[in-house]
Amino acid sequence: LPALHILAIAFALEVSVGKTNTVTALNNSNVLLPCSFTTCIGFTDLVFKWYFNTTELIYHGKIKNKASEPVLVWRNPRVEFVGSTTKKDNNISIVLSSVEFSDAGKYTCHVKNPKEKNAQHNATIFLTVVHQMVKTDNTVTLIIVGVVGGLIGLLILFMLIKRMVLFIIKKTQDGKKECLVSSSGNDNTENGLAGSKAEQKAPPKA
Repeated sequence: LPALHILAIAFALEVSVGKTNTVTALNNSNVLLPCSFTTCIGFTDLVFKWYFNTTELIYHGKIKNKASEPVLVWRNPRVEFVGSTTKKDNNISIVLSSVEFSDAGKYTCHVKNPKEKNAQHNATIFLTVVHQMVKTDNTVTLIIVGVVGGLIGLLILFMLIKRMVLFIIKKTQDGKKECLVSSSGNDNTENGLAGSKAEQKAPPKA
């Protein structure tokens, strides 16, 4: 039974880097490395560290409790803490500035909580640094744009043809309507009485 209790405590602390564990960054840009943690029983004097390729420490922080923000212990000059622990999520994300190709690799977010009998947990994120966005992606995008553009073009052409046909039909119907309107206009505008006079006057003119 005590063994089960320890297991339950160990699993109470969880560290996450989000839905995907891969990040692609453009050379010489700044990149966000996300990380957050959850704990069922809270935390006291929690320690979190970020490692590059398992062994190289790049950020070390401490958090007294939920009411306080993390305190810096040590950091690589190119690493900036951007998280917050007093808000809803226990966010311990960092930003790596001016990334280079040599920065590509594995980044581990490690958390230790003394309140949970020193329970430890970590999550890993893989960073890829590229010179420019992959050309194959652009090709796929161009193909998609081409296909969608072609379909939209066909749709517009179809709409134009439909409009032209409707316009011709409308014009022919409008012509008929105009005749009807002009003849009924003679009757209505003269209140019928003058209309009958107009009809009486019509045969001599013809």
